[in-house]
Amino acid sequence: MDMGLDGSRVLVTGGAGGIGAVICRAFAAEGAVVAVHYRQSGEAAHALATELGGIAVKADLTAPAEVDGMFSFVIDELGGLDVCIANAGKYPGFDQPIWEISPTRWRETIDANLTTTFLTARGFLNHALTTGKGSLVMTGSTAGSFGEAGSSDYAAAKGAINYGLLLSLKNEAARIGDGVRVNAVAPGWTITPKREQAGVDSSLVAKATSTMARKTLATPHDVAAQVVVLASDLASAHITGQLVTVAGGMEGRLVP
Repeated sequence: MDMGLDGSRVLVTGGAGGIGAVICRAFAAEGAVVAVHYRQSGEAAHALATELGGIAVKADLTAPAEVDGMFSFVIDELGGLDVCIANAGKYPGFDQPIWEISPTRWRETIDANLTTTFLTARGFLNHALTTGKGSLVMTGSTAGSFGEAGSSDYAAAKGAINYGLLLSLKNEAARIGDGVRVNAVAPGWTITPKREQAGVDSSLVAKATSTMARKTLATPHDVAAQVVVLASDLASAHITGQLVTVAGGMEGRLVP
């Protein structure tokens, strides 16, 4: 199906990461011109941008001035911006119950996931005010829908994206006009290249899929496909404020 994205200008935050890179390639395959955002993965981002015929842009997405600079640069370089994928985020990486989580870790996790999404959404919708059109897709998580014991900070940040932020922004976008839409995806367990290289424990897969209708974990391609569909005005013209869960029919978490 033609997604009508040929020639579209697309910004993907966290575009050099495991899921982000596949999202970038998926848009490029549709004929879009892609801006690959990065903070630390400069070599990978520039290589991907060169491969796709796009551009790379560096920014700390927790710093308002850098986010504003990113949008100015991308809009100047591409001549505009039609689609923004607020994909950047960071998993804490180790299990800690809330009584062990330090205020420092809490703030860092909230900033890395929720603040980055807030500032990205703010920048893109501010641009949409001048054009009257645009599609924003944010990356939430099943952690925000079902909880994540040991990572309550991450679950709190993603839950805010899944619900409060998403449902507020789709109504604020409507104030701009019918040409502006906001949606989100909520990936579940996803086998990124980094995770695959580290090895995947079969017993962990069995636990992760125990509440899923499908007994396989998602791939970055599964997530990217849904992002492209939601971003497309041709495929999703009447879709806004929706959270698409990419998790094989997951119904919850196992509670020990």
